[in-house]
Amino acid sequence: MLKSAVLFSQRRLRFHIFAEDDLHAGFRQALESWPQRFHSKFNYSVYPISFPSDSAREWKRLFKPCASQRLFLPLILKQVDSVLYVDTDVLFLRPVEDVWSFLSRFNSSQVAAMAPEHEEPHIGWYNRFARHPYYGKTGVNSGVMLMNMTRIRDKHFKNDLTAVDLKWADLLMPLLHKYKLNITWGDQDLLNIIFHHNPESLLLIECHWNYRPDHCIYGSNCISAEQNGVYILHGNRGVYHDDKQPAFRAVYDAIKQFPLDEDPVRGLLLPLEEKLKSDHTYCGRSRLVFTKRLRQSVTELQKDHDRSRRAEV
Repeated sequence: MLKSAVLFSQRRLRFHIFAEDDLHAGFRQALESWPQRFHSKFNYSVYPISFPSDSAREWKRLFKPCASQRLFLPLILKQVDSVLYVDTDVLFLRPVEDVWSFLSRFNSSQVAAMAPEHEEPHIGWYNRFARHPYYGKTGVNSGVMLMNMTRIRDKHFKNDLTAVDLKWADLLMPLLHKYKLNITWGDQDLLNIIFHHNPESLLLIECHWNYRPDHCIYGSNCISAEQNGVYILHGNRGVYHDDKQPAFRAVYDAIKQFPLDEDPVRGLLLPLEEKLKSDHTYCGRSRLVFTKRLRQSVTELQKDHDRSRRAEV
């Protein structure tokens, strides 16, 4: 994920990395091993996984050990105004700053932006199975979540716990206690509950900003990806590491295996396009959505690569 962000970004990035303690050294070693010209494109901090001490065990057991960390970012990163939270199975196929630009589109009530969980209600999970409130018609997916954390910290949220609106810090634990036996997807379900009661506070973004197997596994249903290409690829369900959705794995492998200082057209784009031709699944039949926007990003990267080579001469 970090590699794809640095590859295509045209602006300097700041990473806040939350990981188990035994992974910190590995992150630092990997980031410091990148070619020098990429070091100027980012800086980073690595943090331990952190939950309120009196309820840490409960939060760690919710869905996956680290997943609920995103709920506490506004309370941990107190000096940070805004963040783009992404799951570790997310790949950027266009510059990160382009999704960051949604912050300027927030109206005075909006505190976050997310994409729908599903485009088609007949295959939606929340509208068919949820035992709790959720946002809109099909819920939202929190794997890509843009947050104005200053607003989140300041806002009083409507809720179904009390007649009094609650601050973020006072809302999370009571919400978990009320719904913990009824939620399946952990913190994402809690976010759906919160924004169900506060729909005016969420900016809904289109599915090509959080493109998942559900958007093509039964046939293409993300119209914005067909029109624009995929901007952010979200390989949930472990599809980067098995053979169930070869198109997703092909993109992941192409970026992972690409040496940062090589020609990005020959070393990344062309091998990926060739690999995608052999995928005859429903997602594979939509292979152009995986490379439509990526081709533009690679073209810009190629220009940077050529300028760097000329500077060395």
